Amino acid sequence: MNHFYIFLAFITMLFTCSPASNVDEPLVKTTQYAIYKDKVVQGKDTAFVKSGQHIVSNYISPASQTYSNFIKYKFSINEKDNELPVGEDHWVVIEPDMKEAPTVKFGEKPEAPSNIEPKMLPPNYTFTFRVDVSDVLNAFKSKGFFETLDGSRIAESDFKGFYIAGNAEPLSWDFVNLDNKKMKLQPTSNPNIYEITLVLNPYDDKVRDIKEWKQSLALEQAPKFSSDIPLVDAMFNMSMEEAFKTIEPDSTLRTGTKWAGVWTRDVSFSTFLAFAYLYPENAKISLLKKVKRGRIIQDTGSGGAWPISSDRTIWCIAAWEIYKVTGDADWLNTIYPIIKNTLEDDDKTLRNEETNLYCGESSFLDWREQTYPKWMDNKDIFASYNLGTNAIHYQARRILTEIAKIKGDSFEKYETEAESIKKGMNHHFRLPETSFYIQYLYGRNDMIPSQRFEALGNALSILFDVADPEFAEDVIDNAPTTAYGTSCIFPQIPDIPPYHNNAVWPFVQAFWNLAAAKTENDAALTHGIASIYRPAALFLSNYENMVASTGDFKGTEINSDRMLWSIAGNLAMIYRVFLGMSFEIDGLHFDPFVPHAFQGEKTLTNFKYRNAVLDITVKGHGKKITSFLLDGKTMSNAVISHDLVGHHTVEILLQADATSYSHLNAFEN
Repeated sequence: MNHFYIFLAFITMLFTCSPASNVDEPLVKTTQYAIYKDKVVQGKDTAFVKSGQHIVSNYISPASQTYSNFIKYKFSINEKDNELPVGEDHWVVIEPDMKEAPTVKFGEKPEAPSNIEPKMLPPNYTFTFRVDVSDVLNAFKSKGFFETLDGSRIAESDFKGFYIAGNAEPLSWDFVNLDNKKMKLQPTSNPNIYEITLVLNPYDDKVRDIKEWKQSLALEQAPKFSSDIPLVDAMFNMSMEEAFKTIEPDSTLRTGTKWAGVWTRDVSFSTFLAFAYLYPENAKISLLKKVKRGRIIQDTGSGGAWPISSDRTIWCIAAWEIYKVTGDADWLNTIYPIIKNTLEDDDKTLRNEETNLYCGESSFLDWREQTYPKWMDNKDIFASYNLGTNAIHYQARRILTEIAKIKGDSFEKYETEAESIKKGMNHHFRLPETSFYIQYLYGRNDMIPSQRFEALGNALSILFDVADPEFAEDVIDNAPTTAYGTSCIFPQIPDIPPYHNNAVWPFVQAFWNLAAAKTENDAALTHGIASIYRPAALFLSNYENMVASTGDFKGTEINSDRMLWSIAGNLAMIYRVFLGMSFEIDGLHFDPFVPHAFQGEKTLTNFKYRNAVLDITVKGHGKKITSFLLDGKTMSNAVISHDLVGHHTVEILLQADATSYSHLNAFEN
């Protein structure tokens, strides 16, 4: 695997540029793009920062120019993946002037494609798909139900329709939203044949070459940020505006422009990154929407929900963060039994006493073939042990330990459980031949390690202190980094379309950046911040994901702008990295890390912390605090007490520390 040539560009940039001196010099320069104080340039595409409230971008997705004529698809009953086994799809190569695919029979095993040489399909290509559903309809008539390949029965009275899913826009593998995407087939003159006509490679030639974001909301009660880097100011203002727009009429936090409602993991990761300290009441309401019978609701995953997917305990981390921010005793009383009930259920169902690990699907990586071998079914995924999921289970038990101490209850059991998980993680996920934690253990008769790198799990293991400081540095130092960011997994899985595979997710990048800041790796953090700012500026919104190989927002299986956790990740770069905020029981701690490329003065005003309002200024770069002033007085610790009242100023002076280092393990994707 060849090292990617941006590494030398980064080293040159980090040690030869004077990033604060000239707007014509790039802050960050790679072979793919460059970030300046007032613009982002990627080939012929540029996002110009006119001011902190105005960005103009001429970016147009190149996806329509690379749209393949090799289409994979399968049919569905009632928006379920229930026609063919995982990894088996119908397919068609659309030749010139071809207007329809051959009619296939529902459930019939397709021939495997061979010697396919895909070509580009022209934009706005009208094409028809047909399916013979006679077996399904005959079963309804004779038995009153149809039995799918996994043995599930669909009663005739429950039948909603036939749908199509696939790998090329407007087709999607997002089965649960096929009806919303208008992927329902219609009957033809032959009652056994259903069809749908779609416009493949959709492209709107009326899309303007120049698009812009202008701040439209005053947000007078919100904190205000300013620096000597207009791009950073614009990223803050755009993300703060998008954060406010996520608040629904019922006071919950919307998941994204295209995704209504509250999702456990989305709102929980978002709450930790930003919403606990920006909109704690909305975060509370949203979290409580994901509680039933005094227990946390698990998001859907490969197997439907808990216990195959078992990362619902990320809720505990979000709920605890709100308490540390607000000090709200009533909130603590509310979340204590919910966390305790949930963890007790998990102990009975998920815990393996031999490994000291908890089974279940990868946290957030919940789309089976995107990160698991095709032969693995839901039972196999349930029986596996994932790095990120166990990091969350570990931290949840540490939190329950702390809450029990506050309440004066017995805590030793939870403390012991947490230490057991940590021991199990370091024994099973940390191998001599790898310089980072492995992805998961999997198998049937014997568990074997998947030595693929998983970004979120490694980041959480560093942030939650599963990794000792020396190994944490090794992880950041040696983890593979691609041109457009730290991909969810590495290496990518061949022949699997981008989503979790071959993708960069800004919220994952944000957690990776927090881990890089903790280990004081300037190069990794610089590249990580650039990997969040580049797409947000060019795309004029905080999209959920992008293709790792192209950096484009089009081409992944599902995507949306104004995504809650992407917004939170962008804002965390200001609050948690540049300003270094960390909320603890005793107060607001500061541990900023400003990379060399982003050096300069940064000021946040009107930040509300409990009963205090803070105006905070950070000067310089690096991680070493040389002075910490509260209202002009030197303080011995960089901490604001939880009982501080009134309006105050905080000034932090940084100096590059000789112990900080810069290394980026850049790879070809």
